[in-house]
Amino acid sequence: MSLNGSIDVAVLGAGHNGLIAAAYLARAGLRTLLLEARDTVGGCASTVEAVGARVNICNCDHLLVRAMPIADELDLADFGLQYLDVEPVGISRFWDGHATWTAWHDLETTLDGLRRTYPDEVDGYRRFVRAALPVAELLVELAQQTPGPSVLGSVLRRRSTAARRLWTWSRRSAQSLLGDFFGHEALVVPALATGPVVWGLDGSTPGTGLGALGYAVRHLVQMGRPVSGSGGLTDAVLRSFEAAGGHLRCGTRVESVLVDGGRRASGGRVSGVRLAGGEVVESAAVVVACDPGVVALEGSALSEGFVRRWTPGRRDGYESKLDAVLAEPPIYSEAPDGLGASEALVPTTFVLPGLDALGEVLAASAGGRVGERPVFYANVPSVLDHTMRPPGGGEVFSLEVLYTPYALAGGWSGSAEPARWLEVYGETVQPGFVDSVVDWRAMTPPSYEEQFGMPRGHAATFSGSPLSALLGRPRHLTRYTTPIGGLFCAGAATFPGAGVWGASGRNVASVVARSF
Repeated sequence: MSLNGSIDVAVLGAGHNGLIAAAYLARAGLRTLLLEARDTVGGCASTVEAVGARVNICNCDHLLVRAMPIADELDLADFGLQYLDVEPVGISRFWDGHATWTAWHDLETTLDGLRRTYPDEVDGYRRFVRAALPVAELLVELAQQTPGPSVLGSVLRRRSTAARRLWTWSRRSAQSLLGDFFGHEALVVPALATGPVVWGLDGSTPGTGLGALGYAVRHLVQMGRPVSGSGGLTDAVLRSFEAAGGHLRCGTRVESVLVDGGRRASGGRVSGVRLAGGEVVESAAVVVACDPGVVALEGSALSEGFVRRWTPGRRDGYESKLDAVLAEPPIYSEAPDGLGASEALVPTTFVLPGLDALGEVLAASAGGRVGERPVFYANVPSVLDHTMRPPGGGEVFSLEVLYTPYALAGGWSGSAEPARWLEVYGETVQPGFVDSVVDWRAMTPPSYEEQFGMPRGHAATFSGSPLSALLGRPRHLTRYTTPIGGLFCAGAATFPGAGVWGASGRNVASVVARSF
């Protein structure tokens, strides 16, 4: 696509939501320009070269995006996307010696394993999944729509148990909700680890109840990983976008969104964007799929109040990730459910503290420290996907660590913390793990800030209640529109939230296309 003259839509930010929005818009026949400040696309969903291998920026497991129709609608299989099913879907291990247990996509297989490890929890697990599945199905359905009164009316007309449960559970804490079904913390903590913990919240906080749905979702949707890494998804979306005539410019930072007529109370209308260096690109619409706090509104006289609402609240990042090349794969001392040593490395393994210790880890982070026994999400993606094996042999190892403070006491530079995590993880596997590490790197909250433009290393996520979302409030985070004509929002801070989901990108594209 030639850049001579104006374009229809400029999409700012080529993370997975920005890519997906741009691909839908280009396929709708709109002249679409995708602008990315980094040299590559995909954001935190990408796979990059590091430590002599290809590594994922974040976790390689894809779940909710597979519940969406995106792959079919964008013909992503034709553009190279191929998923490998992950089975089992997760293994939970514990610092304090609780029995390890395994989750599978199939409910009955999961229950069979629990009968051997936590027989008193089998009935509770079955009851929870039966109660939670309709809620999870409703959430997936709602995520494919733009919120507003009509959607709320549709939900209310059903008067369904799922809708009532969605409202009730959303107001509770995840921990108290799980306590209605489980008596042992070994069943409670893993559910918190895939919900509130990922959000950086205490599971006892009211309003985190829907974070407990992870157990149900993994029985609703098959966990998978794109061949060649998480970036296999974003690479396929990029090919779909470019095949439809879309144009990408990487290494291009947007300085401001240009607004005409901004002196009126309505906020005016978008006329384009100004790039760093002064170049102006005219466009009829702009989709901000990056942190809106880094984009100025040039020519708008909107009140400071709107600008504060437009800019997501600043929180500190709390997650770090180690990537390593291993000469030999780790071997767990205990392989549950009769899994072989290699089979036990296929899913993500959660290494978790108990409930009290989990609170202590969160408190340590608030005090600028990393807990002695933090939350670990460990996987060896090259065991399932041989295309990710390092050229020189060995295996790729990934270790996500929570909670790790942005402002570490004494600073991250020169800190012994990241190396300590390798040693602590080594306690969970057979001896020799640390010696098998050929090379490694650490991504800490300051690393994400510097390399991915995430202020204070924090990935914003939509935090509105289900009721506010269904009502379409606040408008720019739920309906993707703003008081400025032609200016739209997308990304993790908008409905339905963070994670490799893609719903925000798909939804905003529909809203933008209808405006033409």
